[in-house]
Amino acid sequence: MFLRISVIAVFIFAATSTFAQQGNTLKILVTNHDTGEPVAEAKVSVKGTEITWTTDPAGRSVISSIPDGEQTIVVESLGYTPAELTLSFPLADSLERIIELELTNELAEVTIESTRSGRTIEAEPTRVEAIDEEEIEEKINMRPANVSMVLNESTGIKVQQTSATSATQSIRIQGLDGRYTQMLKDGFPSFGGFAGSQSLLEIPPLDLRQVEIIKGPAATFYGEGAIAGVVNFISKSPGEEAESTLLLNQTSALGSDASLFTTRKLGRFGYTFLGQFNYQNEYDVDDDGFSDLPRTYSLAISPRAFFYIDEKTQLTIGNSTTYQNRKGGDMSVIRGNIGPQNIYFEKNVSVRNVTTANFTRELAKGRRFVAKQSITFFDRDLKTPGYNFAGTQLNSYTDIAFFAPVKNHALVFGFTAAFDRFDEANALPDAAKRDELRASFGGFVQDTMDLTDRLSIEAGLRVDGTRYYGAFALPRVSVLYRFTENLTSRIGFGLGYKTPTIFTEDSETLLFRGVLPIEDGLKAERSRGGTFDLNYRATIADSIGLSLNQMFFYTQITDPLVLEERKSGEFAYANADSSVISRGFETNLRADYNIAKLFIGYTYTDAKAGYLPGNRILPLTPKSKINSSLIFEEHDSFKAGIEAHFTGRQTLSDRTSARSYTVVGIFGEKIFKNFSLFINAENITDVRQSRYSQVVFPPFTTPTFAEVYTHLEGRVFNGGIKIRF
Repeated sequence: MFLRISVIAVFIFAATSTFAQQGNTLKILVTNHDTGEPVAEAKVSVKGTEITWTTDPAGRSVISSIPDGEQTIVVESLGYTPAELTLSFPLADSLERIIELELTNELAEVTIESTRSGRTIEAEPTRVEAIDEEEIEEKINMRPANVSMVLNESTGIKVQQTSATSATQSIRIQGLDGRYTQMLKDGFPSFGGFAGSQSLLEIPPLDLRQVEIIKGPAATFYGEGAIAGVVNFISKSPGEEAESTLLLNQTSALGSDASLFTTRKLGRFGYTFLGQFNYQNEYDVDDDGFSDLPRTYSLAISPRAFFYIDEKTQLTIGNSTTYQNRKGGDMSVIRGNIGPQNIYFEKNVSVRNVTTANFTRELAKGRRFVAKQSITFFDRDLKTPGYNFAGTQLNSYTDIAFFAPVKNHALVFGFTAAFDRFDEANALPDAAKRDELRASFGGFVQDTMDLTDRLSIEAGLRVDGTRYYGAFALPRVSVLYRFTENLTSRIGFGLGYKTPTIFTEDSETLLFRGVLPIEDGLKAERSRGGTFDLNYRATIADSIGLSLNQMFFYTQITDPLVLEERKSGEFAYANADSSVISRGFETNLRADYNIAKLFIGYTYTDAKAGYLPGNRILPLTPKSKINSSLIFEEHDSFKAGIEAHFTGRQTLSDRTSARSYTVVGIFGEKIFKNFSLFINAENITDVRQSRYSQVVFPPFTTPTFAEVYTHLEGRVFNGGIKIRF
């Protein structure tokens, strides 16, 4: 009996000793104070010891081996103010402790959606730039009507105006034509083809949570057209608290804006609603008798419904309808005073309706099933004296994907189907109709793998089958290497393609007048290219946030589609014998100290086409461009800043050179409890093309227009109020 008791006593003592050696255990959850979202890869340590842990993607960590007594737990994450929690061990309970981190600058990690992996931007091998909600709000104050200001002041991106009178626009990345950029809204590509030049003008920014930009080939993610890059506009989703914002804005250029965004979550149901109305009066700043800004009526209504079927299943259904009526040209004609010498106008009336459905199901072991479907209808009527080009475009997009984490791998595979049909409405009896039909079906697989703590690779392959142009294999690989905690490098390479279409910037500039339909025998444009970058991020002296990124890019497009004039005066597309090559680099510096934030970005672009004469530089592509801003901000109190943007000389289509220019703007916002007042002075140096050269050429009954290489409207002031309730 004594022996048995002795054995039990020894066992209990040994177990107690072992437990004492293991120490205490603490469960911790780290979240963002402002959003409630988990903070992944935060460093959790016990002060004065070598005990260190890292939070998982859900923001959680279990710390063990904590000594008895009073201990201080320190939580740190780049871009957040460090937090401390003092506890006495052993604890009286085993409950999870929640620590909220507050943002100190814009260098905090964000989760991205465009690459499908669901990783944070710092852990993603593919180089992705994210414009966060705070920066979007700054641009909304400057231009509430559309998203053009959000993009135009980003490094390596240029918003190109394609019409001098109606102000239609396209996006150029790294000097390449707008048709090579894939525009998405919440992952849906509904903005190309005939709708392309109107797209930027028809996306309101008030409901945006984030804008993600992938520069370089991204066809493996989204298929056709993603040669220069992808821009994904991501909308807000309902939060636990109701949110409503009313924005009213007035400009010195006779423009008025009214926008309303509201969102709420009610148990298993949530919703967002965006409504916006914009009016722009005709505006002629240089008094040449022609509009620099067209008379515009614009209306957008976008409701979305969120059904939280259970904790793991969500269905989102949305519908967006936009209407625009833009009329530019002779000021007398716009005002209804038509005479023998006053007859020219350019009128664009468009209606776009996008219906989307997104189904997500979380499965066991972190697996996820996602199914997306969108149907887009676009109707546009373009009129000038004696000419009318009109048509409808129907677009359907289906995307089904399955995500499965397997050890150190994140696998995504699925398929997409895209259908795009354009029907010309009023072709002349003796002219060939310019109807177009494009259809593609593709399967893709992508693997993001962490080979070591320092090395991550993302490899993917898409195979697309297209109508008329055959099949395309689109591999892509990206590598992320972490030299240190502060220094990382990425390199990526991929292929892309674009099938022929008449809807390019060249055709848009001609208003499609005399442009012949796509002829048989044309080949699809193909591309190859990549990017390489170095990124350094650190907090210096515990108070200065610093981020420096140096990126190099290269893209080559073979069989590029060019518009050639025939002896008959008509225009037809053909494949050029020589390639288009765009190469260069971007340098981005961000720094913040206390309430001050500084950003400087420089882009060098060498974009040439072998089929062009002379220096062969692509038209309207500046070699040098600098974006800079200095912002002073105190949270929930005020925001003010100054911006300066330099654009170097540009080669025009006639091979002449346009002058360089610098645009300067200032802005400010005072924030009160439930509302804020803002004011903005854009282009205070009054840079406008009419100050340097003629824009409209006679005869004014049938005028011709210069290529637009800079601002036409000149200096503009605006101000307004944002009411939150």
